[in-house]
Amino acid sequence: MDYNRRDFLKVSGTGVLGLSLMQLGVDIKPVQAYTATLKTEGAREIVTICPFCSVSCHIIASVRDGKLISTEGDPEYPINEGALCAKGASLLTMTQNEHRLKKPMYRAPGSTKWEEKSWEWTLEQIATRVKKARDKDLLLKNDKGQTVNRLDSMFFIGTSHADNEECALAHQMVRGLGIVHVDHQART
Repeated sequence: MDYNRRDFLKVSGTGVLGLSLMQLGVDIKPVQAYTATLKTEGAREIVTICPFCSVSCHIIASVRDGKLISTEGDPEYPINEGALCAKGASLLTMTQNEHRLKKPMYRAPGSTKWEEKSWEWTLEQIATRVKKARDKDLLLKNDKGQTVNRLDSMFFIGTSHADNEECALAHQMVRGLGIVHVDHQART
C-alpha cells in the first residue's frame, strides 16, 4: 500500500488523538472495531492454511475483485490463536512483491550477468545435468559387492510450499535416482 504525505499526517493525527482520548478514559474499543474493518471492506474472507510448515496455522485471506488484499492469523483456530510466525506473516508481501522472480534466471559460469531463460530451456538443463552427474557418480555396489545404488554427489532439499503428496512424490523420485542426502526446509 502506498502512502503519501497527506495519508501519513492523517494516520499520525488519528493515532495521537486516539492515545489522548485513551488517557482521558474514553473507551475507544468501538472505534478500533470499526477501523479494523476498513482495510477489508467489501472483501470476501477465506480461511486457508499457511503453507510454510507442518503446523498448518489457519490464515484468514481477504480477497477483493479476485485479488488478495490482506492476510492475518485466525483467532478462532486453537493452534495459533491468531498469531503467525515470521514466514506466515509475510504471506501477503511474498505473493505481491514487485521483486519476486516470475521467470527462470541463469548466470553462466564465470559471468556476472543474469539472463532470463524459458522454462523449457531451464528444465532441459536441469535434466541434462542431473543425468550427467548420476551417470558419472552412481555407485552400484559397495566394497562387499552388495547392491547399493547410491548417489552421494547430489543433495535434495524439500520445500514447505509442497503438500504431503507432493513431498512423497519428490522423495520417491530422488530415492529412485539414488540420492541419499535428503532434507526438508519445513522442520519445526
